[in-house]
Amino acid sequence: MALDRVLSEAFIPELPNYYKGKVRENYDLPDGTRIIIATDRISAFDRVLAAIPFKGQVLNQTARFWFDATKDLCPNHVIAYPDPNVVVGRRLDILPVEVIVRGYLAGTTSTSVLTKYRAGERSMYGLMLPDGLRDNEKLPSPILTPTSKAFDGGHDEPLSGEEILAKKLLTTEQWETVSDYALKLYARGAEIAAQHGLILADTKYEFGLDAEGKIVLADEIHTPDSSRYWIAARYADDFAAGRRPTSFDKDFIRAWVGERCDPYKDPIPEIPASLISETSKVYISAFEAITGKAFTPDLSGTTPFERVRANLASYFVR
Repeated sequence: MALDRVLSEAFIPELPNYYKGKVRENYDLPDGTRIIIATDRISAFDRVLAAIPFKGQVLNQTARFWFDATKDLCPNHVIAYPDPNVVVGRRLDILPVEVIVRGYLAGTTSTSVLTKYRAGERSMYGLMLPDGLRDNEKLPSPILTPTSKAFDGGHDEPLSGEEILAKKLLTTEQWETVSDYALKLYARGAEIAAQHGLILADTKYEFGLDAEGKIVLADEIHTPDSSRYWIAARYADDFAAGRRPTSFDKDFIRAWVGERCDPYKDPIPEIPASLISETSKVYISAFEAITGKAFTPDLSGTTPFERVRANLASYFVR
């Protein structure tokens, strides 16, 4: 494992209108397109925890697989892939609501249905969940659990459909369209995941408006960062034993941090190199399980950053 092949930052001064997110770095070009670079940073609890070798390539190429597999269900922003870590897409006005679809009572964050359910809540996100559900149990049917979109590193807040409309975050037509897209995308994702021996427990979608006001799928789709995958063959035994289901998602490192501090308030402890290496292997294994393809790391260039920079040279503003 080439632990030194890490893309932790991707600032390129020749590209205009730079914006740095928790994981991705973005540039808006004068022609209305956006360059999105998936770095190797791993984010949870509204903060960056570490940089994981090849994670950005895994995310970008996994999203590419799913954008191709769902383009008949929902328009997406993709235009080109000039580098394994980079997608060039249509620039969108991102809607202020993230849509999480959950098929299971799971999660570790403060907005997850499991966290709320354990605290005694039954009414959440405009829904009423029954008593007696167990951790990580399959829900009667997939549910929508939208949250506010924290654009400046703030904390996402739970929303119901009624609150979304009352606060005028979306119009009725937009909310109906987004809800329909999200449930159809999740159904397709769960179906393909099952064919590959995986359970897509839950996932997050972001949508935006294009220049014509059309709703378009943005960001990423069904990646190990935006989704919770479990190994189907292990689920029944794990559930019966009350264990957290065997997963491919970032709970692997998130759980380690959560056991050692209050990650919303305390400094993050130094994450051992062995855990970073193991997490990289988990992401690579996830790519291969999800897509059915072998992962080929791009080792060209002196560093991952220099490779990305060279592959984006044709987009430089002169």
